[in-house]
Amino acid sequence: MPQQPREQWATRAGFLMAAIGSAIGLGNIWRFPYIAYDNGGGAFLLPYLIALLTAGIPLLILEYTIGHRFRGSPPRAFRRMSGPTEAIGWWQVAICFVIATYYAVIIAWAVRFVGFSIGRQWGDDPEAFLNEEFLQVAEGPGMVSSYVAGVAWPLVGVWACTLLVLAFGVQRGIERANKVFIPLLAALFVLLVVRALFLPGAAAGLDAFFTPDWSAVLDGSVWVAAYGQIFFSLSIGFGIMITYASYLRRRADLTGSALVAGFANSSFELLAGIGVFAALGFMAASSGIALDEVVESGIGLAFVAFPQIISAIPAGAALFGVLFFGSLVVAGFSSLVSIVQVIVAAVQDRTGLRRVPAVLTVGGATALVSVALFPTREGLYLLDVADHFINQYGVALAGLVAVVVVAWVLRRLPALQAHADATSAVVLGRWWRIALGLITPVVLGWMMWDSLATELGENYGDYPTRFLVIAGWGLALGAIVISALISLIPWKRGMDTGTDAAAGSEPGVPGKGGR
Repeated sequence: MPQQPREQWATRAGFLMAAIGSAIGLGNIWRFPYIAYDNGGGAFLLPYLIALLTAGIPLLILEYTIGHRFRGSPPRAFRRMSGPTEAIGWWQVAICFVIATYYAVIIAWAVRFVGFSIGRQWGDDPEAFLNEEFLQVAEGPGMVSSYVAGVAWPLVGVWACTLLVLAFGVQRGIERANKVFIPLLAALFVLLVVRALFLPGAAAGLDAFFTPDWSAVLDGSVWVAAYGQIFFSLSIGFGIMITYASYLRRRADLTGSALVAGFANSSFELLAGIGVFAALGFMAASSGIALDEVVESGIGLAFVAFPQIISAIPAGAALFGVLFFGSLVVAGFSSLVSIVQVIVAAVQDRTGLRRVPAVLTVGGATALVSVALFPTREGLYLLDVADHFINQYGVALAGLVAVVVVAWVLRRLPALQAHADATSAVVLGRWWRIALGLITPVVLGWMMWDSLATELGENYGDYPTRFLVIAGWGLALGAIVISALISLIPWKRGMDTGTDAAAGSEPGVPGKGGR
């Protein structure tokens, strides 16, 4: 089957909007503020900035360059770089599949909470409302017992919208959607922050967030936390940026785009920290308790702490709730589109399917798994464990393996740097190769070691060992095994040559052959 012409972004701005939309997700809003507060407050911004410059942006440039140089989804791009590394690309696709199945359900929760905010339907006990009335969480993890209709129907709606955007393609679907999403997200969150800053107690919250604890800078765990936050917040390590960069035009400013996307993501995280801690300061002041007793991260912050804050706001509470949960929906949706696009692009490259059949087949299968497992009474337990293990031993580990293989085994950094420099306004120096060849592997390796030591010392979340083995370790290891098996299946004649020359010729780039 002949290869189809590869889609392209209409404009560089469209690509940047999509890349920023992918990077800015739920974690920026509910993870960064807590991580910063817990690791030195204002002092955390120093290791965070260093991590951005020595790992985050270099990794973004690497993924942009791989995608742009080899013109494919992760499996095709890695295969064209070196045949045996195709398995890394399928590993990233498998990770995206797992993340997409549960990420969509959190967006569905946020959709419902937009409506709940108007009448503050969570009452006086948001935690009980979330777990007992809305999610109807079972007493413990186990087999699926029953479905929760209030979660299932918005989840179906989220998937319908996602597949619709993807079906329209890169230009007419993803690019146009993100040109709406990103300005909308910025507007929603700026309004949220402005309102939060005028709440009583907001100043105390900001003091807690920004007051530097300089002794934390000498703590190794703080630096690991900074690198971990950068790694998880930029959508690197699971093939999204490789896929998105493969749709760029032949001459694209890769380094400049990475700088814009990286700093835009970090700027939004800082804005999120201001908004969240201004609101938490108000919550502490209105309830008469210490700020450290109300600071939370993740689901607890979004669906328990913020409903409490909304209920206590004297004026404009409904609007504040709509702004916050609307921001979660928009940020999550733009990220979900990018995650599913990786799977769709990989299947298109591998089979030659056209976009709409690929979206309906692959995206539909992902949606079916999501709807079958997560809008259930046991869904929260499965989501928690799947998220923990696929991030720790999927995203981070796949990123580590990819960097080590490219930098140490294949020694392709000089060639990739030449490719990026040939089309970019900002020329990379030796710092890029040092960052990727030394700093990033060492930090990611330490993160893996530290995480494994903790994991093997005690059960995550005190869950039963059998449940963790199946839903946690089984999921993470299964992604590796399945990826290796898929990579052993020969490609159809004409679908891919598997060589560097398949990436095509680029005028003005040294060392490139024609197609």
